[in-house]
Amino acid sequence: MAAPTAVRILPEIAAALAAGAPVVALESSVLAQGLPIPANAEAATRMTRAVARERAVPAIAAVVRGQPTFGLEPAELARFLAREGVHKVAARDLALAVARGEDGATTVAATLALCAAAGISVFATGGIGGVHREPAFDESADLVELARTSAVVVCAGAKAILDLAATMERLDTLGVPVVGFRCDELPGFFTTGTGIPLAQRLDRVEDVARAFRAHRALGRPGALLVVQPLARDDALDRAVVEEAVVAAVAEARVRGVRGAAVTPFLLAAVERATQGRSLGANLALLERNASLAASIAVSLASAA
Repeated sequence: MAAPTAVRILPEIAAALAAGAPVVALESSVLAQGLPIPANAEAATRMTRAVARERAVPAIAAVVRGQPTFGLEPAELARFLAREGVHKVAARDLALAVARGEDGATTVAATLALCAAAGISVFATGGIGGVHREPAFDESADLVELARTSAVVVCAGAKAILDLAATMERLDTLGVPVVGFRCDELPGFFTTGTGIPLAQRLDRVEDVARAFRAHRALGRPGALLVVQPLARDDALDRAVVEEAVVAAVAEARVRGVRGAAVTPFLLAAVERATQGRSLGANLALLERNASLAASIAVSLASAA
């Protein structure tokens, strides 16, 4: 028997897509692997409510028992939040997760791949993956997927544990346009800035929507990456974060942490080093990005 490949889309989301109404994709890996319990449940609530407040429809991406999915039923969401046999699924893993009938929480790359399959044009996340500090050849698959999947992706920059300057260089090489929303330098995920200048800035949601329409009309591949900083009240001090990250990278090296385990290990270490303040910042930026993404989706829908 052939494995199912069509994307299952819950009725509210499917109706919105059919009507050309605004829909915002949300990843599930941040819920099943990125954030600790019970903060992951709070994140899910804050993100979906932020999208709904702007009159858009939230659509959490996942693989549910082998079925690529947008939207989780309450029992499914509870299972993902409890992490009951839920695998982390990157874009390369989607077909295997489907074939094996697994529960899979989708990364940025996998969520983008499902967006392309389902026709969803706006996606909100916390921070994208990028070039790791150690080893330098360790690059997230998010970068390549951003270069080939057409969508507006809203984030707070790349995760602070990464080599942010190298990540920006790779985005430039891959031809991914990076636009600062009301900011002139790359946000630092937990911090408002990094000192890395941005070539492009837009201050209005309508201008972001217009830029994305032009991007598509020109036949340009890939995403429009929109970065916005945390509110200053939620952001952490840059020096404090950098000290915590350097210490976490050193600890990972000593412990031999490798591959997919690196990111959650480093984020947990930074959380401990900042007495939990990084977790609060993470929750705030997820909600903030979801809200901006919804506003962009509304603007795109209104001009369709």
